[in-house]
Order: sequence, then structure tokens, then C-alpha cells
Amino acid sequence: MGMGGGLLGLLILIGDIWAIINILQSRSEMGMKLLWILLVVLLPLLGLIIWFVAGPRGNKA
Repeated sequence: MGMGGGLLGLLILIGDIWAIINILQSRSEMGMKLLWILLVVLLPLLGLIIWFVAGPRGNKA
């Protein structure tokens, strides 16, 4: 893979951590938060994309 793969993996990891923090800060029910976190952890890139499009975020009114 070389350096490019490592950098991409690091960016995905940072994105996943950011998503998990946002999920935890959202006003969703705990069960939904756990499901979203599981999705992001089990499918790092795909879960991140799905969360970005449809997931709970902490800054919503």
C-alpha cells in the first residue's frame, strides 16, 4: 500500500472518531447512538459516509 494507504487509513480513523463524538453529542436515543457507533466502527469508510448523509449530529437544533 505504501504511504498513501496509511494516510487514507489515518484520515478515515480521524473521521470515524469525529463521527462517534458527534453521535454521542446528538440528542438521539442511546440505542440509536449505539447502532450508529457500531456502523461506523464495523464499516469505517462506508459507515462514515452513511452517517455523514443520514446520521445524528450534535449540532442539530
